[in-house]
Amino acid sequence: MLDGPVRILFICYGNLCRSPLAEAVFKHQVAQAGLRAAFEIASAGVGVWHVGDPPDPRMCATALAHGIDMSRQRGRKLSPSDLHRHHLVLAMDRSVLAQARQIVPGGSSPLALFRHFDPAADSPDVPDPFYGADAGFEEVFAIVERTSRALLEQLSMRYGP
Repeated sequence: MLDGPVRILFICYGNLCRSPLAEAVFKHQVAQAGLRAAFEIASAGVGVWHVGDPPDPRMCATALAHGIDMSRQRGRKLSPSDLHRHHLVLAMDRSVLAQARQIVPGGSSPLALFRHFDPAADSPDVPDPFYGADAGFEEVFAIVERTSRALLEQLSMRYGP
């Protein structure tokens, strides 16, 4: 058991679609499980393009259709201190993972791919829906919801009360 909450950070390119969704979905599932005090959950991007911006409106609409409100979230950039502060930093795809590893080259860090926890993964990457049609946002929601549920189950068994 850890001393204090399990600190998890979800990361993608700009903290606009995938990582803020993962943050919101995981927070929702943690709250439903009555485990708010056991986790500290955040998201960030490896780029600076959307710092201070709200998540993509299409991602917000998709999440809201599933009962999850993302309206209070704002984009921020991943910092070197994030890799030391969080117990687990989960990248949405291999490119984001590689970029995050450059922040602390040669050092040990809690970086992993988010879909490592996906029980039905057909790819190691969560697809980026930004340049696609609305169906891509639904696909990403399904992946994130399923993977978050499996992640929570695994972490609850490992660090649970």
